[in-house]
Amino acid sequence: MTSTGEVEGRAGPPLWWARRRDAVGDVVLGGVSAVECAWEGVAFAAEAGLPTAVGVLFGFVVGATLVLRRRWPIAVVLVGIAVSPAAMGFLLAVVGMYTLASSEVPRRITATLASMSLAATFVVMYLRTRGDVEADPTLVVVLSGFVAVALTVPPVLFGLYIGARRRLMESLQERADSLERELSLLADRAEERAEWARTEERTRIAREMHDVVAHRVSLMVVHAAALEAVAVKDPARAAKNAALVGDMGRQALTELREMLGVLRAAPKPAPADPLPAVAVAAMALAGAAGAAGMEDGPSLDELEVLVGQSRAAGMTVEMLVHGEGAAYAAEVEQTAYRVVQEALTNCHKHAPGARVVVRLAHRSGEVAMQVENGPCDGKATEPGLPSGGNGLVGMRERVLGLGGVFVSGPTDTGGFRVSAVLPTA
Repeated sequence: MTSTGEVEGRAGPPLWWARRRDAVGDVVLGGVSAVECAWEGVAFAAEAGLPTAVGVLFGFVVGATLVLRRRWPIAVVLVGIAVSPAAMGFLLAVVGMYTLASSEVPRRITATLASMSLAATFVVMYLRTRGDVEADPTLVVVLSGFVAVALTVPPVLFGLYIGARRRLMESLQERADSLERELSLLADRAEERAEWARTEERTRIAREMHDVVAHRVSLMVVHAAALEAVAVKDPARAAKNAALVGDMGRQALTELREMLGVLRAAPKPAPADPLPAVAVAAMALAGAAGAAGMEDGPSLDELEVLVGQSRAAGMTVEMLVHGEGAAYAAEVEQTAYRVVQEALTNCHKHAPGARVVVRLAHRSGEVAMQVENGPCDGKATEPGLPSGGNGLVGMRERVLGLGGVFVSGPTDTGGFRVSAVLPTA
């Protein structure tokens, strides 16, 4: 169906009709009305002293105007009122009044024309029956009034009912279309939210995997390099480094198992109320993201252990704590830990042999951390660790996600500094 009402390969309804069957129905009604009026035109011509052909032609034209009832209902009713003295147009008057009452014509116009038709029918019936019926004049008035009401009121009432029903159906159809559009829009938005949740979850998993694997593996590579260097000269130190490598590997595997266990956990049962599949997917992904991020995550109390691991790998690390610590939200402590962890990993990768200072400050309403390394001493061997460029990006995403501030960049002395401030509220 096109915007002009045409169906593929076929012409649409002609002229002013909305449907082809409406046009056929009006043409049929117009033909019946034309035949009726032409038949009644014979008597009219005899009464008026006109040729019969003139009366028949006049009646045919008058009756055929019923074809125009949907286009000009007022004109059709006026024609019916005008020819009522000629005692023709019964079908024209009845159908015309019905069409007028069911159309969008203002009610005051409908009431006025209905009153005119009622009065005209009453007068014509009274004048025609007054001399033909030998009865009391009161009976003639009652009979004329009954006929006038029977020919005018039922079509008007039925037309009003049909018009109100049609408007109600159109209103319901509009509401249904509007609801369908709203549901489609909601479905699109739900799909967008689900896609956003999937993307966010993938980013979160990638960030967690990067933080866990990169730090542990970086320390393992550093220890392995030291083990290779002292394997022959100092067997005791080599054995110690080998044990550290094993510990680092086991810790990395443990953290990976924890993450994979969360991801493979059975989903929660579906809610009682039916929800769109995209909404359920978004909820499931959001739940998995929260679980993966908050359950058994690291905290600030473990920073000493983290710094000790870097010291064990041969890095000179100094840790300074300002203020008294407090119990922060899990996501705050985890983010602070990951920032320090990733900064230390970058020091292992890019600043071997450099002196590193880790600062942690507990302030009113926020916690700040800073990891700064000096220039490389040039004596330590480059560990050859690959860099994907995701470390700083991941730290920035974590901090900004909690409404914090993240700054990183080189220092004037040739080192590098990473600073972050997290709100604790």
